[in-house]
Amino acid sequence: QSHYCLSTQFSGEPTSYTRFSIARQMDGDNSHVEMNLAADEEEGGEIGRPEHLHASMPPPRRNGKNLCFIIMAAALLLLIGFLIGYLSYRGRMQRVNRCPDGSGNCEMTPTASYFSDDGMEEEEVPGPRILYWPELRNMLSSKLSTARLEASLRQREGKNSFEAGKAEDESTASYIHDQFTSFRLDDVWNDEHYVRLQDKGSTKNQVFIIEDGQEELESTDAYVAYSKSGTVTGKPIYVNYGRKEDFQKIRNLGVPMKGAIIIFRAGKITLAEKVANARKEGAAGVLMYLGPSSDKKADSFVPFGHAHLGTGDPFTPGFPSFNHTQFPPVESSGLPQIPVQTISREAAARLFGKMDEEKCLPEWTAGIMGCKVTVSNSSKMTVKLTVNNVMVDRKILNIFGVIKGFEEPDRYIVLGAQRDSWGPGAAKAGVGTAILLELARVISDMVKNDDYKPRRSIIFASWSAGEYGAVGATEWLEGYSTTLHAKAFTYINLDAAVLGSRDVKISASPLLYSLLEATMKRVKDPAEESLYLYSRVGSDWIKKVVPLDLDNAAFPFLAYSGIPVVSFGFYDERDEYAFLGTTEDTLANLKEKTGKLYPLMRTAAEVAGQIALRLTHDHELFLDFDRYSDELLSFQEKLWHFNANVKELGLTLNWLYFARGDFQRAADTLRRDIENSDRENRIVRRALNDRMMKVEYDFLSPYLSPKDAPFRHIFFGRGSHTLQSLLENLEQLAVNKTSVDVDELKEQLALATWTIKGAANALVGDIWNTDNEI
Repeated sequence: QSHYCLSTQFSGEPTSYTRFSIARQMDGDNSHVEMNLAADEEEGGEIGRPEHLHASMPPPRRNGKNLCFIIMAAALLLLIGFLIGYLSYRGRMQRVNRCPDGSGNCEMTPTASYFSDDGMEEEEVPGPRILYWPELRNMLSSKLSTARLEASLRQREGKNSFEAGKAEDESTASYIHDQFTSFRLDDVWNDEHYVRLQDKGSTKNQVFIIEDGQEELESTDAYVAYSKSGTVTGKPIYVNYGRKEDFQKIRNLGVPMKGAIIIFRAGKITLAEKVANARKEGAAGVLMYLGPSSDKKADSFVPFGHAHLGTGDPFTPGFPSFNHTQFPPVESSGLPQIPVQTISREAAARLFGKMDEEKCLPEWTAGIMGCKVTVSNSSKMTVKLTVNNVMVDRKILNIFGVIKGFEEPDRYIVLGAQRDSWGPGAAKAGVGTAILLELARVISDMVKNDDYKPRRSIIFASWSAGEYGAVGATEWLEGYSTTLHAKAFTYINLDAAVLGSRDVKISASPLLYSLLEATMKRVKDPAEESLYLYSRVGSDWIKKVVPLDLDNAAFPFLAYSGIPVVSFGFYDERDEYAFLGTTEDTLANLKEKTGKLYPLMRTAAEVAGQIALRLTHDHELFLDFDRYSDELLSFQEKLWHFNANVKELGLTLNWLYFARGDFQRAADTLRRDIENSDRENRIVRRALNDRMMKVEYDFLSPYLSPKDAPFRHIFFGRGSHTLQSLLENLEQLAVNKTSVDVDELKEQLALATWTIKGAANALVGDIWNTDNEI
């Protein structure tokens, strides 16, 4: 009938026609019109009808002609309706993709989604306004309050100690819990852990100088947690910062260290690492004093510290300390097994005055007049150290609050700060806690009152027992180790964010370098409002990134759990804050040191806040996996010098180079997949984001036991499996071939090669796209 209508209306013979099929297909946001053109080979009006019959056909009836008009009108209306709907949809999408600044590069919030989970188009209804990234960034900046930061920090005034598990620590935990609740976070809870800590004994720890008689050098309330208790005596030997190279210089001088009392100054590496180095040399005990400072008031202060070469409760290594659970009778291999004590600079100066051997090396002068390495062979002088620390079992609390994501609540970032301190802890714990509370208040206010709908969740965490080696944070990681690496994709550390004002201190995973740089280009410098932070750090800031150490709460997140981390703050590189870790870490001393304490805190909060918001706002996670390709290439360049040395042993570095190349190709593949993907397709976007999230975790060596080698990260971990340890072994091979264990070197090369190869395979994605050929 339609064939006939067309024929009669256009006065043409219906010998052929073109058939139009208009189909709308919905796949994500893809809509298109499909035209099918087909030549009809039939002759005449009906199949098989001879051509001459067409001329003899009777004229069509009038009602047939009317029917043709109706059919054509209906088809035309359907076509017009489709075109109107299609153009309307396109217009909406163009408006969504248009930034306020016209750049076209802004990100949409979940309120800009026009499709339900089943892929069907929903009816457009009035909803919350769309918040673009520039608007969101400005909103954060406008809401951050220096007055509130100051009020939170002043909560610690007039209190002498916030020791983990004691009354002030629990009182602060209750206050933070109440604050999180008042901010209307989606959920607020706490985790209890029962841990073994160390406390000072009933009598003070003492240091004596024994010569003709016994003279007390110092008696103090300060102590070093996890030191072995008891009394030891030995001749004093000064070893600068206690690094491996410092001990090597003492060996070169021919000074025996077995049974000695080793003295070193704070700085460069952690106290636990210094003690471990001294123990390897057979030292009987250890003393440490604060390094030089422009503030002479600090000369009489004695710092607290811990000597556990690790993080978490050393008496439940690898296991979470939940609910008094019984564990195997093991303890961490990182416990020092020798007495350790801190002393003041004044005590160190008196001790050097009693020593009669050669003066210190010029670079070891330590800012103290009369610095000596040790005593002469004829001297009878020795040092006696008595430590009376006692072990205690305590309950500690970690406090949490969460703002749940609107699209992917099971993917989250964590912002955390240590709450406890041995003294007032203004810089050590107060600043970070104040920033944590302010960010929780501001971001919650943006969600509740300003239509911000984060795609992913934001967890705010207040840790206890941080002074003992990130105990609270590590126990949490150990308790949820099977799930956290798959759900938490960034940890932002807020501890000690302001220790000075002149320099910026950054520690971070390479995955976050690009995001951190973009953030610093948008945050004003508190010292010069017309400039941004990026102008202060410079374009080569990555070369100044400070490696994470064991005392940083971000360390176990990165090296144990494989979660990208960032730690940002202000300090004075050449004149460090002298009161950190002492009973004089007060608000007054911190303000005197920094000058602009509260503006500096606000800037640190803005950096952390922007990172948190960007990671939970954008469709695509702002994790730059290409940076690890650069890190691997840089490492490969360091190895080239040792090709000949390795070849002499019948080995080769080529397999390691090939594995690096595989990772580079895998990174390129993922980048192409992202560029070619439909970013409005939530399933595809989530799969791509998950591949990026796992990059950090995949650099944890899968060939090691987390119990025996908890810090398995080949870049940032601790142990012979790390790339740094491999490099040191190769350097030793170049110096002395016989000093290197060839079997150990083979194992190091195998661990590095297959860990990198495994990371490359995981980055590619599906198993059918991977191979194990190098």
